[in-house]
Amino acid sequence: MTTVDPDFATQAAKDARRARLFTRINKADAWFKVFGIAWITPLLKATAGDNPRAQLKDIWRLLGVPMMSIAGFLALWSVLAPTVQTSLGAIPGPLAVWEQVENLHADANREWAKKAAFMERQDDRNAKLVAAGNEDQVKFREFTGKPTYYDQIWTSIKTVFFGFLIGTAIAVPLGIAMGLSPTTNAAFNPLIQIFKPVSPLAWLPIVTMVVSATYVTNDGMFSKSFLTSAITVTLCSLWPTLINTALGVASIDKDLVNVGKVLKLGTWTKITKLVLPSALPLIFTGLRLSLGVGWMVLIAAEMLAQNPGLGKFVWDEFQNGSSQSLAKIMVAVLTIGIIGFMLDRMMFAIQSLFTFSTNR
Repeated sequence: MTTVDPDFATQAAKDARRARLFTRINKADAWFKVFGIAWITPLLKATAGDNPRAQLKDIWRLLGVPMMSIAGFLALWSVLAPTVQTSLGAIPGPLAVWEQVENLHADANREWAKKAAFMERQDDRNAKLVAAGNEDQVKFREFTGKPTYYDQIWTSIKTVFFGFLIGTAIAVPLGIAMGLSPTTNAAFNPLIQIFKPVSPLAWLPIVTMVVSATYVTNDGMFSKSFLTSAITVTLCSLWPTLINTALGVASIDKDLVNVGKVLKLGTWTKITKLVLPSALPLIFTGLRLSLGVGWMVLIAAEMLAQNPGLGKFVWDEFQNGSSQSLAKIMVAVLTIGIIGFMLDRMMFAIQSLFTFSTNR
């Protein structure tokens, strides 16, 4: 009868646990890359004892270098900003911009406190009316205070997604039709080439007049400024999705098309079972581009349509012309950039769920 060395068994168990741990880390690494936080992987590996010196090199490349770059940018900004004088004073540095971040947050807290007090007073008044048997006099009013900075961010996000979804609903089916039919492609391609380069500033007056003429109600689900901004986003952002969808469908393996013909698949079955799975990587690339274009277009559209989002916030601060306006505009610029990055990462995460593309 052979006996097992206890030390050997203990070491084997430790090695097995480490192997399982590294397997989980490697699986998580794919999602870390999706969300732009790939530097977490070498940190986890170094903590688990996987050649810390090699992991330090990856940590420096993935985290240290970007942080140094950001620090260098902030230092250069701090040095150069005071040297540029404008009609509103010197360009604000990072500290002045951060101060306005805190001020905007404080303003939002004050508005939320006012809203809570208003709703509490309304509830107390209605409760007294009900207790007195005057239910017919109960009224519910919306709080009409000014929108907070967070409200304006949320308005912009809602607007861009509304326009983006409308554009997707148009672009994907039309792109599939163009990819499957050379005749359809020949019919629509000239129109795409004409309208694709048109600026949102050119679309906006037309959209404004059309919305004003057709959307005549004052108590509808959407405001006119919201619809004007969203439709402008649609008209400017649908083209990347349309072109990439048509290209993806047209470039699928011809053997798959022949298999569909041999099996006598219906049009809907052929599209859902053969065409879409093959074209999804390019379709999602188009969707990511469209969302990015839509987010850029939105700010200009909101400025002119006066939709109460980030674009209107920038325009109002520009018109205000106070000593703090420039710093607040720079807060909005940074906010727009950060949200744009987050929207792109979100779309890529969705793409990773549905496709096998390894494109980063």
